Amino acid sequence: MNRVPVGLVFPGQGTQKEGMGVPWRHTPSWELTAEISAVTGEDVEELLLRTPREQLRRTDLAQLAVFAVASIAHAEAVRAGMLGPDVVACAGHSLGEYAALAASGALTVSAAAALVAARGRAMREAALAREGTMGVMVAAPLDQVEALVGEVRAEGADVWVANVNAPGQTVVSGSPEGVGEAGSRAGSIGGRMLRLDVGGAFHSPYMAPAAETLGRALRQAPFAPGHLPVVANADAEPYAEGRHWPGLGVRQLTSPVLWERSVGTLTGRLGCRRLVELGPGRTLAGLIRRIDPEIETVSVDGPAALAVPPGVER
Repeated sequence: MNRVPVGLVFPGQGTQKEGMGVPWRHTPSWELTAEISAVTGEDVEELLLRTPREQLRRTDLAQLAVFAVASIAHAEAVRAGMLGPDVVACAGHSLGEYAALAASGALTVSAAAALVAARGRAMREAALAREGTMGVMVAAPLDQVEALVGEVRAEGADVWVANVNAPGQTVVSGSPEGVGEAGSRAGSIGGRMLRLDVGGAFHSPYMAPAAETLGRALRQAPFAPGHLPVVANADAEPYAEGRHWPGLGVRQLTSPVLWERSVGTLTGRLGCRRLVELGPGRTLAGLIRRIDPEIETVSVDGPAALAVPPGVER
């Protein structure tokens, strides 16, 4: 029987929603909510079951909630026998990189949760100190988005490319004025901008104070010497040694998430022919289909997905 190399992918902030933990609350791995709560000082069960949508918009709470659901989904997929020796690599989108590090064995769930909590608080503080926003530029080629952003910045407004998600989907980040100006010119390059409901200019130089704070936590974190390869957001390269991650985690906060290239690394150099998305929603599966329609995707966004045989599209 031919084995299909599998990559695990984990979503980031923006996939949270009210009641996101309900599908998982009667599973054995729900006990992870208590473990994560003890490490972070937040009531994770409350976050996942009863916290209103508006409160879940708060950066630190959103990140912790998404990480917790992704961790539970991964644990249940392992328990169900869905993931085994065919898993060859992991990757996560922004915040999802921490769930990927836990799944790879680079960190324990508790250690990763502590970093997620520190990261979320630092990013929220940086965003409160300097107002910023983000928008997604759709239908425009990346090189033209980069050129447009460069023009706007040269004229004195702060805006940078923050996420390269898929062909025709590039997120920009910066001041409200800078993002607004880039959006007003989107039509000149055949695109349009959708403003994102976020609390800051993430993955931009506005996050430098957060990177400094997070760096201290990362340098003290107990990364394993060796682990399953994880493709880093910062450069789309695979890393299998814990010593690399303090530096990569700092870079990730202020530099673009190279998701399109990361998927290419998983499916190209690392040979993954099936990508399993673990966590809330199916956002990454949608992006992957745009990047490489030939790659099989499976989204484990609830226990029901664990009963779907490999090779069956949901």
